[in-house]
Amino acid sequence: MRPTARFNNSLALVLLCATGVMSACASGSGNAISVEQYKEDTTPFAEYTIDVGDMLSVVVFEQPSMSGRMRVRNDGRITLPFVNDVVVAGKSPAKLSAELESSFKTVVLAPRVTVVVEESRPLLISVLGEVGRPGTQPYERNSGVAQALAAAGGLSNFAKKDRIYVVRSTPTPTRIHFTYDALTKKLGPASEFRLRPGDVIIVE
Repeated sequence: MRPTARFNNSLALVLLCATGVMSACASGSGNAISVEQYKEDTTPFAEYTIDVGDMLSVVVFEQPSMSGRMRVRNDGRITLPFVNDVVVAGKSPAKLSAELESSFKTVVLAPRVTVVVEESRPLLISVLGEVGRPGTQPYERNSGVAQALAAAGGLSNFAKKDRIYVVRSTPTPTRIHFTYDALTKKLGPASEFRLRPGDVIIVE
């Protein structure tokens, strides 16, 4: 066989293999499980951490002048009497309560502080693939897949209605399969599934 012919045959084989790999990756169904088979993780969620935009209620027992409601600013801080600006972003309410009790000891005898998150930041979910407005958007907590798809502009004309996936990275990476009919007709576990922070929805 001439060198040119061997080269052409080799190139054809490489292209054929590459096409097969891309098709397998595009379908992505081989490593997915159906939402009916998915078992919700029973491990407790990590403790909530305060973030920019959260509305906090800080109550210092028997000290109304030191208490109040305040929203976490873009710099991750709030302002409190006697302690001024306090970094709160990235801390749990319990940790912040303990830190504020320590700070208030200079002005209050045995202070007791309670921190409650009255309004939490929106849930951020990425919706990718064949939807009207792909990208990352805020959603109400306890949203389902159907609500997220609607907020992303619905399915495009090229979407495969039986190839909708949620990729969940914790506690272990999992690809969960949905169909559009199950979501819109509110059939079984698909309608009860609730999104978590960090979930990615992919519509093929």
